[in-house]
Amino acid sequence: MVTIKIVRGDITKVVVDAIVNAANTSLLGGGGVDGAIHRAAGPKLLAACRALHGCETGEAKLTKGYQLPAKYVVHTPGPIWRGGQHNEVALLANSYRNSLNVAAAQGCQTVAFPSISTGVYRFPLAIAAPLALQTLQQTAASTAKSVTLIEIVCFDDQTQDAFESALAALTK
Repeated sequence: MVTIKIVRGDITKVVVDAIVNAANTSLLGGGGVDGAIHRAAGPKLLAACRALHGCETGEAKLTKGYQLPAKYVVHTPGPIWRGGQHNEVALLANSYRNSLNVAAAQGCQTVAFPSISTGVYRFPLAIAAPLALQTLQQTAASTAKSVTLIEIVCFDDQTQDAFESALAALTK
C-alpha cells in the first residue's frame, strides 16, 4: 500500500528515487519548477532532455537526476487551463498516472510530485489537488504497485492547504 504525504518545500532538495518535473512540451527548461529542476540538476539534464525530442502533454519521459539528490527525473507536460472545455482534466490525470508508471517501471519506490499545471498554467487548485491524489492512489494500487511513498511537494501555503484538504477528504 502506498503512503501519500503532503510536504512544504523545494522539490529539488527532496531525497527520493524520482522527482517529477512539471515540464513544458520541449523539455528544455522553463520557469517555475521546471527551471528550478534544470538549474539544480546541471547542464547534463538539458543535454539528456534534448535527446528525448520533447514530450506530448499528459505523457512522461525519464532522465537521470544528475546533480539532484533524486536518482531520476520524470518529465511531464501538464495541460494549460483554458476553461475546462479542452480535455484539461483528462490530460492532467494522464500526467500524474503516466509519471507514476514511468517511475515504477524504473524500479522507483519513492516519488515526489509538484502540483502540476497549477502555477503559470493556471489549472484551478480546487480541481487539480483532488484529481491528482485520486489518480495517484488508483495508479499505485493498480499499475505502480512497487511505489511505497508519494510525496506532494508544495511550494506555498495555498497549494499545501489545497492538497491537505483533498487528502483528508480522500481518506475519510
